[in-house]
Amino acid sequence: MTLREALLEAARRLEAAGIAGAAGDARALLAEAVGIARDRLTLHLGDELEPGAAVRFAALIARRAAREPVAKILGRRVFWGRKFEVTADVLDPRPETECLIAEALAGPKPLTLLDLGTGSGILAVTLLAEWPEVRGVATDLSDAALAVAARNAARAGVAARLDVIRADWFAGVTGLFDLIVSNPPYIGVDEMAGLMPEVRDHDPRLALTDEADGLAAYRAIAGGAGAHLRPGGRLMVEIGWRQGAAVADILRAAGFEAVAVLPDLEGRDRVVCGVWPVLSRGIAP
Repeated sequence: MTLREALLEAARRLEAAGIAGAAGDARALLAEAVGIARDRLTLHLGDELEPGAAVRFAALIARRAAREPVAKILGRRVFWGRKFEVTADVLDPRPETECLIAEALAGPKPLTLLDLGTGSGILAVTLLAEWPEVRGVATDLSDAALAVAARNAARAGVAARLDVIRADWFAGVTGLFDLIVSNPPYIGVDEMAGLMPEVRDHDPRLALTDEADGLAAYRAIAGGAGAHLRPGGRLMVEIGWRQGAAVADILRAAGFEAVAVLPDLEGRDRVVCGVWPVLSRGIAP
């Protein structure tokens, strides 16, 4: 069997399993099985599929047919042009999270940043890689997730500028920051059953839901952020696409100014940004 024949057969199997984008997934997994860069695979489609590679490919396709995400199968995800390690212990980064990165980079460059609930470190590591002079702190409740974040920081060359600590939101976090970012759990508990299996069954539940209305994390972050932001500092959080108004109200009630709900490329609410007042509770810049 040639690689082309194996690819077509695998794509048909994934389509039958209800996988959207079956052809692309099959291609990525075939490239992994045979050890060829995905963008070079076309040059080798006429080659015979070696027995060992065939066994590896069959195992990978079986995992995808069972609705395991490709990133979790491969153990990596490309985000903002960089490769990140992704394991069962962290959220599989979504393309829409790049909206937060874009908005952060469009604003003033901070001296220090804080990433709450960092998971794989996708936000902190990306921003530090784009801002070589900036230092950061990344927190998470999961020791396993923090280990992944630390490895991603090392791979991106920013480990010396990133402190990775175990913390429940702001607990144990000291100092003031110019920018706080977070992609917290925002799925309501009653929405969990309706999630795609790739998300519901393969991302850590702790990273998906607050076991309540999906807004608990925003209340905790907004309530504690003022004590950790320098006057004029920004707070940026990713949100569910129908949560814009609710999260904006939470930030305003906590004292934030210039609160904005920012859309993704499809026009859906995706990021809420607020600025901590320059003059607040007697604090002067």
